[in-house]
Amino acid sequence: MARNVRVGLIQAANVINDESVPVAEIQEAMFQKHLPLIDQAGEAGVQILGLQEIFNGPYFCPGQDKRWYDAAEAADGPTVERLRPYCQKYDMAMVVPIYERAMAGVYYNSAVVLDADGTTVGVYRKNHIPQTSGFWEKYFFKPGNLGYPVFQTKYGKVGVYICYDRHFPEGARLLGLNGAEVVFNPSATVAGLSQYLWELEQPAHAVANGYFMAASNRVGTEAPWNIGKFYGTSYICNPRGEFLAKAGEDNDEVVYADCDFDLIEEVRKVWQFYRDRRPDTYDDMVRQLP
Repeated sequence: MARNVRVGLIQAANVINDESVPVAEIQEAMFQKHLPLIDQAGEAGVQILGLQEIFNGPYFCPGQDKRWYDAAEAADGPTVERLRPYCQKYDMAMVVPIYERAMAGVYYNSAVVLDADGTTVGVYRKNHIPQTSGFWEKYFFKPGNLGYPVFQTKYGKVGVYICYDRHFPEGARLLGLNGAEVVFNPSATVAGLSQYLWELEQPAHAVANGYFMAASNRVGTEAPWNIGKFYGTSYICNPRGEFLAKAGEDNDEVVYADCDFDLIEEVRKVWQFYRDRRPDTYDDMVRQLP
């Protein structure tokens, strides 16, 4: 019998694009916007739901305004606490990306994984932090220090890879080796340089590692940075790289698909990539370049 798990994603545009508004007010507006979308997912029977990168606010990293440090909170802070009842109400696990304050002066781009009873089963901290014009993430985020954990939920084993992480096959492979059945990639990605990669890299991770991928991306444009259009197109694909569900480029949406986790073993029996690995030949892979 197929082990079907309904996996879902939410994509949404920021509500308030006005720098004169307090950070807390912007966050609250975005949080409130997500609640009916979370209800929609729960009512549709979604069993594992993923939200977009730093879901309760704008993608503030194109700037260097220190006021955005006020958006950070502990991994068990009020945002996560307020979402626990929704997990319980719908018997739904949830991947909740937040701006995490670990201690004074130390911040991470993180995702908290909640089980269907609302308990925290783990935290992932984004490992790969870009630093280029328009993406001043190193100004706000310390690179992750928790490795590539996989979290056992009621419905399956969940891995997380956040936005820029997706360009690195090494972590995607480690998530598979650690047992992930579905990997969520919450993102904030605008049209331009990397859009053509959006539907290439993550299906490739799914194929190379024999797991499901669930990639979310916000929509709209965000002032005052105006770095481009967030093009949505959130999607779920299977271990063969086939798209099971895909959202559009412009609108707030809930997208979901039934994922047969038994397909993972079936695919891996055909493509024996893990059996045929040669880690004894990979030493140069982890050597620091000059």
